Amino acid sequence: MAMATLTISSKNYSSWSLRGWLLCKFVGLDFEEKILSIDDPGTRAELLLLSPSFKVPALTHNDITVWDTLAIAEYLQEVIPGAALLPEDLAARTHCRSVSGEMHSGFANLRSALPMNLKSHFPGFKVWAGAQADIDHMIGIWRTCLDTYGGPYLFGPKLTMADAMFAPVCTRFKTYDVKLDRKCQTYANRILNLPQMIEWTAAALAEPEELEELDVEF
Repeated sequence: MAMATLTISSKNYSSWSLRGWLLCKFVGLDFEEKILSIDDPGTRAELLLLSPSFKVPALTHNDITVWDTLAIAEYLQEVIPGAALLPEDLAARTHCRSVSGEMHSGFANLRSALPMNLKSHFPGFKVWAGAQADIDHMIGIWRTCLDTYGGPYLFGPKLTMADAMFAPVCTRFKTYDVKLDRKCQTYANRILNLPQMIEWTAAALAEPEELEELDVEF
């Protein structure tokens, strides 16, 4: 039996669940999934951002419970030998924490205008100006990281917490047909084609249609 449990919600809609799940997968943690039902009023409120307190993802490991994706990342970095969710170099490590934190707390317009929905595709989707500004800023972050650390991931040859934080955005760009430059599109495709992302996406596509309408991003 797995010694860890990760509590998540919808794999189709929950970008935060995806981030926490990827972090655990990246470090090779053996864990069981506990999926909260969308029928639960508290979970539904959370998915619609009507609840100020996020319950997912939450990781229970060795009788310790940690929630919030950044806290999960830092915990895994501490307790899993060779986790490598942060670069070894101090400057790169600080940069990684900074862009991960920005993804965690920023880009509100992008979140609301382009909610995660793996089952949908909107060719030619028109992005409003506020969300486009967020997209442009995010592309700038990606370009800087890829140019500075040489790829193929944001901080070099190894997947880090930053890649987990931005992975749901890669799905959004695909869903809403967002045009990217060659370097950023190559990065997004690489993330979408990770074995972990393929596994998650297959499970998302198999989910029942429980949430009829998603008003805001979560």
